[in-house]
Amino acid sequence: MADILLTHSNHVFFDRKQTEKMQPYPPLQTMLAAAVLRQHGIDAALFDPTLEPPEAGFEKALEHHRPRMVFVCEDDFNFLSKMCLTRNRELAFWMAQKAGEQGIAAFVHGSDASDHAAAYISAGFSAVLIGEVERTLVEITQRRPLATIDGLAYGEAGAICYNRPRSVEENLDSLPLPAWDMIDMQRYRQAWLSRHSYFSLNMVSSRGCPFHCNWCAKPIHGNGYHARSPRAVASEMRHVKTAFDPGQIWFADDIFALSPRWTLEFAHAVEEMNACVPFKMQSRCDLMTRDTVAALREAGCREVWMGAESGSQRILDAMDKGIRVEHIYQARENLARYGIRACFFLQFGYLGEDWSDIDKTIQMVRQTQPDDVGVSVSYPLPGTKFHQIVSAQLGVKQNWSDSADLSMMFRGMYPTEFYRALTEAVHLEVRGGDGLNAAWRRVRELEQSAERRENAA
Repeated sequence: MADILLTHSNHVFFDRKQTEKMQPYPPLQTMLAAAVLRQHGIDAALFDPTLEPPEAGFEKALEHHRPRMVFVCEDDFNFLSKMCLTRNRELAFWMAQKAGEQGIAAFVHGSDASDHAAAYISAGFSAVLIGEVERTLVEITQRRPLATIDGLAYGEAGAICYNRPRSVEENLDSLPLPAWDMIDMQRYRQAWLSRHSYFSLNMVSSRGCPFHCNWCAKPIHGNGYHARSPRAVASEMRHVKTAFDPGQIWFADDIFALSPRWTLEFAHAVEEMNACVPFKMQSRCDLMTRDTVAALREAGCREVWMGAESGSQRILDAMDKGIRVEHIYQARENLARYGIRACFFLQFGYLGEDWSDIDKTIQMVRQTQPDDVGVSVSYPLPGTKFHQIVSAQLGVKQNWSDSADLSMMFRGMYPTEFYRALTEAVHLEVRGGDGLNAAWRRVRELEQSAERRENAA
């Protein structure tokens, strides 16, 4: 039994793309929340539905622990949580319902809940924890009145009340390590090894991102950025290496290696502590300078994912991306020099993007030859400038069902079918495989069909 039951709503097998990839990671934020509760002497348990059937597992956890409170605490470091997918929302609503049927108060934290507090409260949650979760979570479990707790939204007299925003935690080294013992590590290991030749685990070195891409939603950390000390990160890396022996670590930070000095100190600490594990991370093209890339290689970096987004400077400027196309080429060159895989996030369908812009992106991919790409379609999320611009065009569907959805939810230049075909063709271009020429013919047919319709109109 436990006083508090923590869970989340990300189930790999609800998402066709993630099922195919089979690269599951433990829910870091949920595990960290559990560790903070234990640090404060609060009895907590964790049900992890990532790989387990969520309905049966959650009901079993309720029956076994009989908690007085349930917290659906999403993993803020998982991009799937940040995408606000409808299948995750539906599972969270179901969890609130099941907890309510047993008279258990349910609370929720996550990007989607922060954006749609009224919907979550209507679904049965007592309150939504907005912003960084740890201190808010502890204060709720200590039975403080909801009206006195920062970072909270709750229902009262038929209205939604929003308390003062929760301040961010600036000293991240004061937080405990995630509660690794509360998840079934062997299931994650088996999932990776059954599909891949190695086992990968996740870590984070920082919170937030200070840049201002106008399509990027930041409901949890805002525009702030705080990093753990290099030695603290290296120390956790050594612990993960010793305890779990992963073949790779994924740094799930929004942006890793923001500071060249931090990166160099981290590399030195990793070497000093014998903590090195090959890792991959995500950052910005303009941060991948020669000195930073050299330090990353020394620390064990093997793969960098960067938000290239587009090969058209006009589109990058419209996005407020703050980079030049030449930064993409320079980053690719610098990473190749040190034997680090360079991978691009690409985004199609942004406002005003036409075929000439798309073709520039295609040419950029062919010229730079990235080691891998992740392709998406512009996705308007609440709280962004992009969402404000297109909000009047949004219909009933305002969220993707899963990460493979790729629906155009505003009036873009081309229809959803075109962007799905384009995604397939770009993936084939980079990853290889049969049917590349046919894929590009299909893209051009759909592009020309859309152009004819536009001319006829």
